Amino acid sequence: MLTGSIVALVTPFTQQGNVDYNALEALVNWHCEAGTDAIVAMGTTGESATMSHDEHILVVSAVAELAAGRIDVIAGNGSNATAEAVHLTERMANLPIQGFLNVNPYYNKPSQRGLLAHYKACAEASDLPQLLYNVPGRTAADILPEQVAELAQIPNIVGIKEATGDVSRVAQLKQLCGNDFILLSGDDGTGCEFMLQGGHGVISVTANVMPAQMKAMVTAATNGDAATAKAIDAQMAVIHEAMFVQSNPIPVKWALSLMGKLEANYRLPMTEPELLQQQHIEQALKQAELI
Repeated sequence: MLTGSIVALVTPFTQQGNVDYNALEALVNWHCEAGTDAIVAMGTTGESATMSHDEHILVVSAVAELAAGRIDVIAGNGSNATAEAVHLTERMANLPIQGFLNVNPYYNKPSQRGLLAHYKACAEASDLPQLLYNVPGRTAADILPEQVAELAQIPNIVGIKEATGDVSRVAQLKQLCGNDFILLSGDDGTGCEFMLQGGHGVISVTANVMPAQMKAMVTAATNGDAATAKAIDAQMAVIHEAMFVQSNPIPVKWALSLMGKLEANYRLPMTEPELLQQQHIEQALKQAELI
């Protein structure tokens, strides 16, 4: 559970800025059909930082209801304020979800001691499994392997989404946390190598537009079939790169709009890509034969 090919799902919006639940249903069904192992709802890619608490919980609840047991659902429960993260965790604890993804508190730049206290407080708010989410490029906070090992002693802290792009952390975390601690890549460009080094899966942006291919790559990589995994990853490389020509989720929503999956509507301060980036994304999709 909580391993394999996991999509960091976008949140579709209408032109009026409301959640587009029809488009959301279509996306959930697409991932179920494509073999995606789990959905992260209301993570960074879901524009969680722009959503009210009520909206956040409604989207997670909707995804869980639409999934209807066909696919695991992981709820983003992070915040820059520990009290807010605990509140979200408590409010979502009784939803039909399989666990939480908890991002490092952003903006505050807490110490390692502060990160430990934050995650311990969130773990106490629910018995459901929780994944740590280390993405220093977005949060300005990097939880180090030694601190992850301390948190791994807490029964319901079961793994980490490691988005530093530093594949050497796989060996460090395995040594410190043991083989049962779930290691997920949060960096599409290095995800294949991360799994070949012993990781258990990915939480992916690229999976939003290439779910079946991502599932095939993850299956090959986690089974140790390096040749197949690298070949599939090479086919996705142009999309890995294009999805980060601007801040996530700007490019991936633009890509999905070109594919006819949703309308490219964003919550401010996110806006549509610049013209050059729009052209870059379109060319990448054509090269990957997605449009």
